[in-house]
Amino acid sequence: MSVTAEERKVLLRSQQGELDAVKMYNALAKVVKDPKDAETFRQLAAEEGRHAAVFKALTNEVLRPKNTKAVVIPLLYRVIGKKKLYPIIARGEYDAVKKYESVAARFPEAESVRNDEQRHGDTVLGLL
Repeated sequence: MSVTAEERKVLLRSQQGELDAVKMYNALAKVVKDPKDAETFRQLAAEEGRHAAVFKALTNEVLRPKNTKAVVIPLLYRVIGKKKLYPIIARGEYDAVKKYESVAARFPEAESVRNDEQRHGDTVLGLL
C-alpha cells in the first residue's frame, strides 16, 4: 500500500510520539513513590514500545526517542505531584486517540494502538 506524503508525516510523528512515551513512562517509573504506579508505568512503556513498532512497520524508518518528556515529566511529578500531573498525562493519551483516527481508518493495524491509547488514559487516571 502506498503512503501519501501527508500520511507519512502523521505516521512518523506518531512513531516519534510513541518512542518518546516509552522513555517518559520508564523515567516516571523510576521517580514515583507508589510501587503500583511504577509497575503501571513500566507496563505502559512496554505497550508504547509495541505501538512504535507498529508505526515503524509502516514508515520503515528508525527513529530515536527524544529526552524532553523523559526529563520534564518526572520533574513535574516532583514539583506538582501526581494529582495534578496524572490528568495531564491522561489528556496526552486521549489526544493521541483523536490523532490516530485518520491513521487507523487507513491502516487497520493502527486501530489497536488507538484503542490502547484510550485505555492508557483511563489507566493513568485510575492511579489517582
